[in-house]
Amino acid sequence: MTTHPESTPLHTFNPLTRFSDRVEDYVKSRPSYPAAAIDKILENLASPSQLVAADIGAGTGISSRLLGDRGVNVIAIEPNAAMREAAAPHPLVEFWNGTAETTNLSDASVDLVTCFQAFHWFNPEPSLSEFRRILKPSGRLALVWNNREEEDALTREYNRLVREASNHHPAESRMQTLEPLLMTKNFVNIRESNFVYQHELDLTGFIGRATSASYVPRQGQAYEQLISGLREVYQNFCDQRGFVHMVYRTSVHLAEPA
Repeated sequence: MTTHPESTPLHTFNPLTRFSDRVEDYVKSRPSYPAAAIDKILENLASPSQLVAADIGAGTGISSRLLGDRGVNVIAIEPNAAMREAAAPHPLVEFWNGTAETTNLSDASVDLVTCFQAFHWFNPEPSLSEFRRILKPSGRLALVWNNREEEDALTREYNRLVREASNHHPAESRMQTLEPLLMTKNFVNIRESNFVYQHELDLTGFIGRATSASYVPRQGQAYEQLISGLREVYQNFCDQRGFVHMVYRTSVHLAEPA
């Protein structure tokens, strides 16, 4: 059984390709983000139609389309070709092949840099330097995470099953990685807002939510135990319509270029 020292940086766990075999589950089962979180990110900026945002680690474009729906012009930076190809099109979203450390964007070319559920996979300081380079002086950085709510009984049981199946992978305990932002000299005026979000899932979606995580096994005894456990939790918590509701605390961290 593989062990993962707590000191091992997450960006060393092959982040550029590790989701390639999870795309279908990712598209169907990953949660969105609350409207209030998008409101907070855009608060006191120019009119959305005048903004250009770089959504870094955009995956299949869940967050990019949310910004696009508000009228923001979005450059979705995603290094994984399978993720880019699976993304639903949006008239205001353009996908680019790039990484957080090398976005291929010009200096001071964007008004907003966002990272939704992705910053923990980046090499932090080179990424923050790159974000500072591509942001206009009046720009804004937003780091966003959907944190699964331990106080909710269903979500707590889901968390337990995923941690056991993944052999307590460090991404489970270090998903929200704020220290690099707090320590960097590239950004100032760091502040946090939190919002509650519920994700409605049927049984297939509930299982797919777990198997969309890159560190969860797709076969073997641990996988079989995970699926069995998820089915049991689903039966215990599903409503009359056949849905369960995972609860998240969506944290939004905003900062400005130094």
